[in-house]
Amino acid sequence: MTTATHTQENRNGPAERPAKAPNPITTTLRYAAYDWRRQIRMVESLIFVVVLPTVLFWIFGINTDFADFPSGHGNVSGTTAVGMATYGAVIATTSIAGSAAVERSKGWGRLLALTPMRQWQYVAAKVLVACAIAALPVILVFTVAALTNGELGSTGRWFATAAIIVGGSAVFALYGLMFGLLFRTEGAVSAATGLLVVLAFFGNLFMPLSGTMLEIAKFTPLYGLRGLATWPQMEGALNSATGETLAPDTLGQLITNLVVWTVIFGVLALLAARRGTKRA
Repeated sequence: MTTATHTQENRNGPAERPAKAPNPITTTLRYAAYDWRRQIRMVESLIFVVVLPTVLFWIFGINTDFADFPSGHGNVSGTTAVGMATYGAVIATTSIAGSAAVERSKGWGRLLALTPMRQWQYVAAKVLVACAIAALPVILVFTVAALTNGELGSTGRWFATAAIIVGGSAVFALYGLMFGLLFRTEGAVSAATGLLVVLAFFGNLFMPLSGTMLEIAKFTPLYGLRGLATWPQMEGALNSATGETLAPDTLGQLITNLVVWTVIFGVLALLAARRGTKRA
């Protein structure tokens, strides 16, 4: 029997070996690298994500009379840098996640289904790219702040703050995903990023709020992230535009805000995805 088998192989050539399945991690990283390069080439988007927050910091964090005033472990310029970097990071994650939802609704998902790439790999790659793009405004704004008059107290606080901003901005990937799945158009994603301007104002990112406005702001989506991002410098203390003493935020309040809005955005995104599946 063995001799017959070898004879058959010699006639027809060596037996074909089954193709080796591609490494899922390698495939995910390759797609993430491809998507990263694609995102970087979209100069008009990078202007809003990277350049705009830096320009806003230059205007409000450097060229003001109160930029050098003490604020927590640093100064007001440092606090402003945190706010503008947070704004740029959430714009990045919102736009990338929202665009991903629109891509899939227009047939990109069916095209990927013809490749060895799985659903979880696509999601993981998008998360990697979103975090990488979100890090760009943080790096640029913090670099400008460090080279001018921005202070957060110590080098460790700079790195801790950057990590909180990039990690926390992932919540707004769910926000962008929700808009993309609900409306399935690029215009909806643009509207979502535009709405972030209003949310950033109520999140205390642009200027210190007080009174009724501050009480309303504490229930808005960006307030918790901004408070956690400034925690290494401020430890919950709040600045006031009127000079009054404000009750500090607690770490529990800020975490609760972020968790609650994460759940809200996640549930709405899930419901929107199910609705889209039913229509299909």
